[in-house]
Amino acid sequence: MKTTVDFLVIGSGLAGLQFALKASRYGKVIIVTKSAPDVSSTWYAQGGIAAVIRESDTFEKHIQDTLHSGNGLCNPDIVEMVIREAPEKIRELVNMGVEFDKNDNGDLDLAREGGHSENRILHYKDVTGRMIEETLIRRVRENKNITVREHTFAIDLITQHHLGKLVKRWHTDITCYGAYVLDIKGNKVDTILSKITVVATGGVGNLYQTTTNPPVATGDGIAMVYRAKGIIENMEFVQFHPTSLFHSGERPSFLITEALRGFGAILKTADGNEFMEKYDERGCLAPRDIVARAIDNEMKIRGEDYVYLDCSHLDGDKLIKHFPNIYEKCLTIGIDIRHDPIPVVPAAHYLCGGIRVNENGKSSIHRLYAIGETSSTGMHGANRLASNSLLEAVVFADRAAIEAVKLIDVIEINEKIPEWNIEGTTLPEEMILVTQSYREMQQIMSNYVGIVRSNLRLQRALSRLEIIYRETEELYKKSVLSRKLCELRNLINVGYLVIKMAQERKESRGLHYNIDYPEKRLNL
Repeated sequence: MKTTVDFLVIGSGLAGLQFALKASRYGKVIIVTKSAPDVSSTWYAQGGIAAVIRESDTFEKHIQDTLHSGNGLCNPDIVEMVIREAPEKIRELVNMGVEFDKNDNGDLDLAREGGHSENRILHYKDVTGRMIEETLIRRVRENKNITVREHTFAIDLITQHHLGKLVKRWHTDITCYGAYVLDIKGNKVDTILSKITVVATGGVGNLYQTTTNPPVATGDGIAMVYRAKGIIENMEFVQFHPTSLFHSGERPSFLITEALRGFGAILKTADGNEFMEKYDERGCLAPRDIVARAIDNEMKIRGEDYVYLDCSHLDGDKLIKHFPNIYEKCLTIGIDIRHDPIPVVPAAHYLCGGIRVNENGKSSIHRLYAIGETSSTGMHGANRLASNSLLEAVVFADRAAIEAVKLIDVIEINEKIPEWNIEGTTLPEEMILVTQSYREMQQIMSNYVGIVRSNLRLQRALSRLEIIYRETEELYKKSVLSRKLCELRNLINVGYLVIKMAQERKESRGLHYNIDYPEKRLNL
């Protein structure tokens, strides 16, 4: 079945929903999401969204905090652009119905997180992302120009390759005409032709065994753009959140927001000793890459599976008021955070690289935009500053919409695109082949391409992953498509990019830490 539309949005997090709402004023929008709209990394974002609000704060301070965290690899122009546009975008969210916590004086209650020199994090208790996502979903449901196709998996972008045409120049002659999508429940592949396509598929956390990301974070958009010969960059910079709840067998790992450390919680070893001061003068409020490596190092030298985050010295009533979700979650496993330390461990959390885009979210492929975590804007550099991700998403969703709506009146939809070819495919006989390869891929990435890397580990990871790649491609060619098979294929593509780009970076910087380059280590 072929469907035509002005705007095709792949993904239903903050970036995708906000773009859809803005673009719907000028044309018809289809949002495809492989699960329900509320299953996204936005929903799990606890901490908040950073912006300069108080008079005591300045754009220059926020800019410098971001640049410092990014370890020399941020694009200063992009950082300044996003931070200066932030207050207006916050006002838009509030006008749409998003609520942020206020103090007893009626002013916004601004929190502080690692790497920030001021209190500038707007939040709604410890479920900020959920508040934003619920508000935007409600707005989308009310919008007659937006159609949401749930349980629909984007398999591949449609380019002139599907018309049998050769591309003369790598990256520069490619045009996106839409996407082939799998109706998961109906088990059929549809063709959606669009004037503008937007990839907003989130991150890659499920490359790893331990992640705070939901199961949908499988790098689909990045893999699709890579296969379409678009430019991907900075994939070596995978951010591990320092503090996820250690609870064996739970997936995704429950996030213990950095705002809890900003509130005064202290990291300690199992014997009750504080340790962050010996790694950084900022202690528990050092940037995430430093804290994650410090915890990783303490666990290894002590032979322990976790460290503790201690809140017992804080005001119990205020603790519950500010972090009710964390309080309730910990109670379910017998931990009262007012009295008991929380066992925590680093977990794969956020990708700072991705699909290269310009200041308006446009990729190297014509008529294709990428926004949110799946994109590489130059905002985060080698390490994302806490609570800058939701900010980046909302700013770039707005800018991409403003740019894209200018084009729909001059673009014609190509009706000659062929339907998806299913000849020669059969149902896979053994799904255990997919699930076993999935587990092996996660083990390879976790053991060799995690917080600390080496040249030997990276080469071993590449060799092991290439075997799984060949087996999966062979299975993909002869099988009727399933979500699990497509996700595995995408994760293998993304894992390859992480490894190759990590091998190409002959230094340790930010989130990429290679023990074979000690003379170039930064921050630790």
